[in-house]
Amino acid sequence: MGLKEQQPEKPLRRGYTTGSCAAAAAKAALTALIAQRPQLESRIRLPIGEDVTFALHSCECAEDRAVAAIVKDGGDDPDATHGALIVATVAWLEEGGEPGRIELDGGAGVGRVTKPGLPVAVGEAAINPVPRKMIREAVRDVLDGFELAERSVKVVISVPDGEEIAKKTLNGRLGIVGGISILGTRGTVVPFSTAAYKASVAQAIRVARAGGCDHIVLSTGGRTEKFGMELYPKLPEEAFVEMGDFVGFALTQCKRQGVRKVTLVGMMGKFSKVAEGVMMVHSKSAGVNFEFLAKVAEESGAEAETVRSILEANTASQVGDMMASLGKGAFFARLCELVCQESLKQMQGGVETETVIVSMKAELLGRWLANGEEGATS
Repeated sequence: MGLKEQQPEKPLRRGYTTGSCAAAAAKAALTALIAQRPQLESRIRLPIGEDVTFALHSCECAEDRAVAAIVKDGGDDPDATHGALIVATVAWLEEGGEPGRIELDGGAGVGRVTKPGLPVAVGEAAINPVPRKMIREAVRDVLDGFELAERSVKVVISVPDGEEIAKKTLNGRLGIVGGISILGTRGTVVPFSTAAYKASVAQAIRVARAGGCDHIVLSTGGRTEKFGMELYPKLPEEAFVEMGDFVGFALTQCKRQGVRKVTLVGMMGKFSKVAEGVMMVHSKSAGVNFEFLAKVAEESGAEAETVRSILEANTASQVGDMMASLGKGAFFARLCELVCQESLKQMQGGVETETVIVSMKAELLGRWLANGEEGATS
């Protein structure tokens, strides 16, 4: 039997943001209210200039209000809000006040901002600026189309399962309580987009700074973040930021936001790359350089046999376990020192920098503190 012909990979399917869904639902609800007829679909223009038609999950109307709902389709992006029901309730406002005004608020399942540092003011519904603009433009488009530009309406966006979905997000730490955020800048969700993760990292650092935190603990994942929290139990929760693989980006954001001290907490695999100057540490972006690790070991006083073993290792974690079992603390100290040096280069100095390397079993392997000058360590 011959080998099965390999099928080409299908392109990943893009999805749509909660902001796009909210705007489309608001447009459908207002259209239903004016026409007094439930709608089946809603067509809006996205910020990127595309016109997209959304199918309605449901639409009901009465004389004074209408409700429309759309199921959020995140495409092939593993987003917590994929499949969420985004609901818009539209009602006429009583005459009086400025004509043609559009009031916008969040209902059940849409979070409310309680901390400064976000693009939405404290006390307001967590509907970001671009979605707010999209919703208002969609509503204005309907009013103008029916020659009702002078009428005023109120739009309330809600997400029935939003409070539960929010538990899978960083909203609680960012000070957004009671539900999810209505987000989106392009209108579409790019599958496995790095932009969305970077945006969340930048936002987390901004919230921490707005809350008075000048010491940020950057971790590569959940286990390392937990270790950092145990290391600094007196720091507030918002001081801890999961940077994932985006080390360079997170460091640059810390410098830009005026952070005084940065502590990086990670494991051998990713930090062995940072020590060499690699600031995007995803496995697909850069592999572990065992020759580099062997050189660090040699410089740290390791025997020739140990250096050879490092060159033959399969993973950085294996190297870490071996050096730990041999009591080679100098090796880990040097790695941490190099991480500090490369981090300071990335930030162009000016930030006190600490590196902590831990094992897969959450055991401390090495720690180093550098002052804010490039190349200067202590």
